[in-house]
Amino acid sequence: MFAGGFFKQVRVLVLLLTLFAVALNAWLTHWRSTSWERSLWMAIYPINGDGSQVTQRYIDSLGTRDFVDIEEFLATEAHRYGVTIADPVTVRLAAQVRDLPPSPPVDGNTLAIMLWSLKLRYWAYRHDDYAGPTPDIRMFVVYHDPRLNDRLRHSLGLQKGMIGVVNAFASRPLAARNNVVITHELLHTVGATDKYDAANNLPLFPQGYAEPELQPLYPQRLAEIMGGRIPLSPRRAIMPKSLAAAAIGRQSAREIHWID
Repeated sequence: MFAGGFFKQVRVLVLLLTLFAVALNAWLTHWRSTSWERSLWMAIYPINGDGSQVTQRYIDSLGTRDFVDIEEFLATEAHRYGVTIADPVTVRLAAQVRDLPPSPPVDGNTLAIMLWSLKLRYWAYRHDDYAGPTPDIRMFVVYHDPRLNDRLRHSLGLQKGMIGVVNAFASRPLAARNNVVITHELLHTVGATDKYDAANNLPLFPQGYAEPELQPLYPQRLAEIMGGRIPLSPRRAIMPKSLAAAAIGRQSAREIHWID
């Protein structure tokens, strides 16, 4: 009896210590990633989401140059807020991943989401074969032929594990818009929150507006990147065509520790 109780206490202690170590590691990773004392490395892993030849040809044509506007956007916005590091994020293209990531649960049950998050992080670990420096952020971009898919599933970014899964179009004309989505999910991984109404996708005022003091308020000229769209009126907003039509608002900058 005594021995059984002792070993049970040891197992509980080991579990608690493991959970503490995981939590501490997550906290340290977040602290390091948002101190902005060095450039964060983000590896982009392309995935053929529909198995089509069109999508495969598009993936084969990709290079790191196709994501340079993400680096330039973040550098410009960081400097606007007084962050002194020259390149907040360095983006590199990794090898194509041949498997699809686990799909998020449909019902949104808390336990199901937690289990899915663990599955995704394990899946990302198994498919992390980037040949360069160990990436701080792993962004899996699932491309789809726009002729076969006119609407895509919601993209996501996880702060825990610093992983993103982006659904994007395999189309040169839509490449700049894809980079808007990638940047949105990237910012999720370093602590920025959504600033739009999930019921209608309209940006929330004032935190989801790039220029909440603009007079007249509408139409806005830019999209707050975490608001996701350019408000044209109280009930109408459009997605920016590129990062040139986006900005990082003050609340988002505060969440990623660019300002106090």
